[in-house]
Amino acid sequence: MKFSFNWLSELVEGIDVPPKELGRLITMKTAECEGVQTFGDFLTAVCAARILSVEPMGGHNVKAVVDTGRYGVKTVVCGAPNCRPGLVSAYVPPGVRLGDREIGVAVISGVASEGMLASGAELGINRDSEGILELDLDPGAAIPGCAPDSIIEIDNKSITHRPDLWGHHGLGREVAAIVGGMLKDPVQLERIPNAEPPIKVEIESFDLCPRYSALAFENVTVRPSPLWLQYRLMAIGLNPINNIVDVTNYVMAELAQPMHAFDWDLLRGSAIRVRCARPGERIVALNQEEYALDPRDLLITDERGPIAIAGIIGGLDTAIHNGTRRLVLESANFQASSIRKSSSRLKLRTDASMRFEKAQDPLNTLRGLARALELLEEVSPGIRLVGGLADAWIGWKTPSPIELPLDWLIMKLGRPVGAAEAARILRSLEFGVEERSPRVLSVTVPSWRATRDVSIKDDLVEEVGRMLGYDSIPIQAPLVQALPPPRNEERLFQRSIRAALVELGFTEVMNYSFVNETELRALAMDPAEHLAVANPISSDQGLLRRSLLPGILRNIAENSKHFERFRLFEIGSEIHKKPEGLPNEIPHLAAVIYGHDDGVEGLMELKRVAEHLMPGCELQHAEARPYEHPARAAEACWNGTCIGRLFEFHPSLVENGRAAVLYLDLTRLQRLAAEQQRRYTPLRRFPSSAFDLSVVAGLQEPVGNIQKLLKQFGGTDLISIEFLRQYSGPPLPEGAKSVSFRLTVGAADHTLSSDEVGAIRTRIIEAMRQAGYELRV
Repeated sequence: MKFSFNWLSELVEGIDVPPKELGRLITMKTAECEGVQTFGDFLTAVCAARILSVEPMGGHNVKAVVDTGRYGVKTVVCGAPNCRPGLVSAYVPPGVRLGDREIGVAVISGVASEGMLASGAELGINRDSEGILELDLDPGAAIPGCAPDSIIEIDNKSITHRPDLWGHHGLGREVAAIVGGMLKDPVQLERIPNAEPPIKVEIESFDLCPRYSALAFENVTVRPSPLWLQYRLMAIGLNPINNIVDVTNYVMAELAQPMHAFDWDLLRGSAIRVRCARPGERIVALNQEEYALDPRDLLITDERGPIAIAGIIGGLDTAIHNGTRRLVLESANFQASSIRKSSSRLKLRTDASMRFEKAQDPLNTLRGLARALELLEEVSPGIRLVGGLADAWIGWKTPSPIELPLDWLIMKLGRPVGAAEAARILRSLEFGVEERSPRVLSVTVPSWRATRDVSIKDDLVEEVGRMLGYDSIPIQAPLVQALPPPRNEERLFQRSIRAALVELGFTEVMNYSFVNETELRALAMDPAEHLAVANPISSDQGLLRRSLLPGILRNIAENSKHFERFRLFEIGSEIHKKPEGLPNEIPHLAAVIYGHDDGVEGLMELKRVAEHLMPGCELQHAEARPYEHPARAAEACWNGTCIGRLFEFHPSLVENGRAAVLYLDLTRLQRLAAEQQRRYTPLRRFPSSAFDLSVVAGLQEPVGNIQKLLKQFGGTDLISIEFLRQYSGPPLPEGAKSVSFRLTVGAADHTLSSDEVGAIRTRIIEAMRQAGYELRV
């Protein structure tokens, strides 16, 4: 949200601090200021200049001699189609920097151009780049209302609870309280006459639309706004359109009251109705997009049908255009949640909807109309108000005063504050304050703070505290008993998994729990099985994930652009919907190793990771799922329970590399880990012996099956078994491989003799041969 320092200075008398310091004070006492940027700082050097003569140069350029008044007579080269003798335009002298371009003396086709004549777009006054500005000024004069400004940018997230701060007048109230200035009210309510309105307003549900106010005008002239108005809108990021629309945007930016103008001649009937959409209704909006409406969407309608989506955007059929001669000006108040839901459902967020969804002040509708009436009379000479105010509303119930005991306030703040000081602060923010009993303030909340912001005495503590300055409160630990929180076994277990993976060289990633249909179909997952989000934050985040893999695949795609090798992991929840109630959230681990090799190394490394997390786990060959490599998929089992899978992503899903994945159910893993009984085993007192065996098996035979048999036949004599290598090729027959292991054997009560070791080796060899395997001995 952008605020003009010049605009604030007009509304507040007594701002005696520079813009950057004001930004810092706003951050400390009201809302987070993200920065202060200068705007139009070069405009002090720009002045009006009259074109004395124009001489063609060939092509579209002309040589113009101009009287700048301030800088004397200059020669410039200009390519604008409206450059003509007698025209007064904007002259930019050499040495001025416009954005990234510094204006100098340039020689064009042999003519030295001393500066330039500028368009409104080049000066940042508007977006018109079709020709140079046309002014009604004397040479040398500055452009009125277009002075250098400083733009204070406020973080929107820090004012979501403050609908009044979405306009300059609301922030001006805060600034006046901060610097001790006086706030001016730009609104003159007496401008609205007490007369019969020419139109009627009907509201179907006052719950959805507490108030709808409107004025009607005739003898309207639609034309560009004065430059001061265009410049002010441009400074805060709004586009000038025409004088009528610009006035509505100006009022919105000043009073935080969105407004809309309808072409009266394009309305049907004598009444404007506020109602919910009917089945099948559609509207073409000002952005020229057509929207299918839902019965939950609130509409502004005439006799024919929808003319606006309430609080969001107007309709194209009744829009203001160059030929508009009569208009109806709307200023309304809508239920915040209704506007937010419709905006999300239609995927249409506007400056108006962002304000209405914050719960606007219903008393502000008349203030907006009164201010617009004053501005319209200035920017559209001859405009006439027809009749009086059309106003439908349920009235305003002033909230009951809040009792604020001073002793309680001091206790909550943690610092002393007097009754007079607390009352002064609250009155500076335009709260009503009376001391009806000793050391107890009775505080009346103004309407613009009562919609959803201030309702209890705790809210008033914040008001007093922030204006005193939180840095004035002594730092002191609270005098409360410190108790350790209860153990969260799941969290502790997941932390141990994280720590283990980080030690093994993995980097943690954290993805959103939202996925889209395209990502799911790429992995052959059914979108219908996923839980849909009622109000997705964007169109590509409409479903809740049932797997961590879509996010992991995104991580692989992004990181593979920058790294040839990497290791990532995520711990997150799969979200499975149930027929009734809340969905099941099952924590899972997804660990991935990406590289440009043949992928075997990644699979073997993840097997080691699995054995680290689940000592003694087994990998069993499994049928590949659609997103898995057809020949590289296995189930990871521990103590007879399937915990997850080890696989490689299908090559079609990963560009320019291979990605191996270990995917584990952490709920099962935690349960089995808790059941593991750890027993003390003393160190071996006697030496062990080792020998190697090479088993010949089919090329597709899982190595794990061979290792399992060797462990079985080794019996109690076997201390450990280690995979060494795998070989295929001559002299082995085609379709065969040799798998080598190192077996370590020993006894607990003596050192095995060579004959005993040989007997164990022979026993294992014979058992393997009886099982159908050949050994290379």
